[in-house]
Amino acid sequence: MERKYNLRVALPIVELLNNGLSLIIEPQPWNPGLSFTLLVPVGAVNDPEEYLGAASMLETWLWKGAGPRDARDFADALDALGLRRQSGAGLEYTTFSASVLPEGFSASLELYADLMKRPHLPDAAFDAVRALALQELAGLQDQPARKLFNRLRREVFASPHGQPVEGTRETINRITPEVLRGEFQRRYGASGSVLAVAGGIDPHEVVRLAKMHLGDWGKKTPKPAAVSLSRPHRFHIEQSSEQVQIGLFYRDVPPGDYDFYTARLAATVLSGDMSSRLFTEVREKRGLVYSVSATPGSVKGFGYLRAYAGTMPEKAQETLAVLKDEIYRLREGVSRAELDRAKVGMRANLVLSGESSYARASTLARDMYLLGRVRSLEELEAEVIDVTLERMNNFLAGHPYSNPWIGTLGPKGAI
Repeated sequence: MERKYNLRVALPIVELLNNGLSLIIEPQPWNPGLSFTLLVPVGAVNDPEEYLGAASMLETWLWKGAGPRDARDFADALDALGLRRQSGAGLEYTTFSASVLPEGFSASLELYADLMKRPHLPDAAFDAVRALALQELAGLQDQPARKLFNRLRREVFASPHGQPVEGTRETINRITPEVLRGEFQRRYGASGSVLAVAGGIDPHEVVRLAKMHLGDWGKKTPKPAAVSLSRPHRFHIEQSSEQVQIGLFYRDVPPGDYDFYTARLAATVLSGDMSSRLFTEVREKRGLVYSVSATPGSVKGFGYLRAYAGTMPEKAQETLAVLKDEIYRLREGVSRAELDRAKVGMRANLVLSGESSYARASTLARDMYLLGRVRSLEELEAEVIDVTLERMNNFLAGHPYSNPWIGTLGPKGAI
């Protein structure tokens, strides 16, 4: 019988405010600090086609002053609280996260509420925001793997999930301050958003402060787009390079599925550490690649597995064939040693994340967005423990990883 760890975490508390904001609180009495994540479902999926990149530009522009403070005063106020912050727009949502001492929580939340309710969005800062967006886009040319997977996502999804977070040069240059202010008014709102707080603070105080600072935040956020896919196919991006990048994309089980963690453990067998199958078979034994990995992922209602290999042009064809074969070979099952190693690694990650208020706040917010509910660390650990060898191998036999979308990037004729 597998030993359960004492994860020291109280069950998350969930409350829906009158304005539709979901509030999640996970008390950590031993923790001298706290973290919070404000998740707003504003991402590339709800960018208008003619204004791709709008969500990303909005996230940058929001920090240019809010409430009674201009950009400099706003940054000074955050620094005076010792607040460590991180924010970013992604495919489905934008997150605003912070770590701070408990005595600074109220002031921090007030500042973040100003971002949501009273941003300045000043004309004077807009050109700099656009310039940063164009620089980010230009930087893709120096990141061939990222460039490949951005294109691979566009090839896979027929729904807006294929839209680029960074936008395109044409759409970024088309966006004006008036357009972006309109997008803020249309897309930012309390209903559908999530505030998750984890750390050493009284839950009743969190509820009181959330209602005080965000209870009058109005409006709804856009409904998430439904996932639709293209037919699996293959494409090549021609680019002068001494390497070839290979990307594969497979359908997998969605978040909340009974076998979600079965699939995640299978991905760990493939690519969890230096003893994993892809590292051992593709790199160490055959010497085909300088880098190889498989990474699970998900969007709302849909799960996937991505695989990557970086190799030399003369080895590209063989690398692609071996990579596909190794992933397909999972249908034959895994060994007990492989499963045990994967479970130890996944449970170790759970234990370590339980010590981090930042990790827990982020996970809780994402759980609420993807699943409509949150899961305790004990529940997650139990799901991992419950994956037996028989269950794993039955799953793999019935759900072989086959018929992927295939993308490659490199010189002409390399693959």
